[in-house]
Amino acid sequence: MKVLVTGASGFLGRYVLDSLARRGIPSVGLGRRPAADGAADTVAIDLLAGADLAALVAKTEATHLLHLAWYTEHGQYWSSPLNLRWVDASLRLVEAFCQAGGRRVVMAGTCAEYDWSYGWCREETTPLAPASLYGIAKDALRRLATAACELHGVPCAWGRVFFPYGAGESSQRLLPGLIDVFSGQRPPFAVNAAAYRDFLHASDVAEAFVALLLTDATGAYNIGSGAPTRIEEVVRATARTLGADPRTVLDLATPPREEPPLLVGDNRRLQGLGWRPSLTLAEGIAHTIRSARPAEPHRRARA
Repeated sequence: MKVLVTGASGFLGRYVLDSLARRGIPSVGLGRRPAADGAADTVAIDLLAGADLAALVAKTEATHLLHLAWYTEHGQYWSSPLNLRWVDASLRLVEAFCQAGGRRVVMAGTCAEYDWSYGWCREETTPLAPASLYGIAKDALRRLATAACELHGVPCAWGRVFFPYGAGESSQRLLPGLIDVFSGQRPPFAVNAAAYRDFLHASDVAEAFVALLLTDATGAYNIGSGAPTRIEEVVRATARTLGADPRTVLDLATPPREEPPLLVGDNRRLQGLGWRPSLTLAEGIAHTIRSARPAEPHRRARA
């Protein structure tokens, strides 16, 4: 078994590489930048440049494909035309991998494929009605890639990721922003404190993708905690860990937003594969803060 990982140098990719390495599973990254910390061999290529992928993929001798790469610029990816280019590039990659004799495909989807008005999302019953170009593109890729894999007799699994967090994510996202606020690095900002979301630490997201790689499961799987967490609790837990006052954020007036009050993924289908989250929200936040802040000198001396 050898895993070809796209997006290996990205936020989730580095956690996936760690998970594979712990299991002794060889991997090779495919992308424009080397994999984080040299954790995997890297084939340098811009997937959007229209390169001939067939020979390149065959050269890697990978048996499994985990496709994570996509355009993820914070605040821009929802409506970017690059979503359409990523559909094309991803489909060409899947086709090249199958033609090269690849045995299994796993791809990263998104909770944005669902109709968010339902709040609680289940793979088999919640309608797919994406409201953004990003969600539409991901859903279209799922349909096309699944059909392409079926033509080649290659099993394909699709992981719909909800709200991952952890060290290495964009500084503009919720938790890094809160860490900066409670560390005195940036002014407080308002949050939709009453809304419930499905937060899952990136290491558990990575373990979910590896679980999909190691099984013969096909179809869509929600990758989330399966537990509704109020954003207010994220604020309080972060402030508590840093010894700060959560009211500096919670007392700010929340501007009107068109956001669902509840967005959670039922993860029982994924748990049926033997996967379980390993970190609670409090543990995940503490782990993220420790990873983001340099150790104190006296602590380094005792290590």
